[in-house]
Amino acid sequence: MFRPLNPDDKNLYYQYVDKFYHSDAVESPVPRENYDAAFAELMRSQDYLKCYIFEYGEKPCGFVLLSKTFSQEAGGVSVTIEEIYIDEEYRGKGLATEFFEHLKNRKDIARLRIEVEDDNEGAKRLYERMGFTLLPYLQMVIDKWKQ
Repeated sequence: MFRPLNPDDKNLYYQYVDKFYHSDAVESPVPRENYDAAFAELMRSQDYLKCYIFEYGEKPCGFVLLSKTFSQEAGGVSVTIEEIYIDEEYRGKGLATEFFEHLKNRKDIARLRIEVEDDNEGAKRLYERMGFTLLPYLQMVIDKWKQ
């Protein structure tokens, strides 16, 4: 089960973002200021970001952060699953699958994207089972906060 993030979830959000950025799912942690900026944007509007809290039996057990753009290539709204984290003891219980199915069934989304570390075999298998395929091109970035 999942529910939208609300303002009272700030500490919970920071807890899960911190777990995510100190896991094998990412290359390296990001500055705390980035958490602050994302939470502020989530509270300002739903224009660019949306966050959900995963729950199992009404107990929080993870989060997912989505970003949204318009893609001419896809012909509509492209949603990127920026971050997804589920506590280890709740993995394999169908939470991510339920969430991905929810996104796949939304008519207002033309494309779903997700990033995964190349050596994260478990996540890659899950994403492939959900219908994700590799893009035929690389992405490149400039992270100003790293300069």
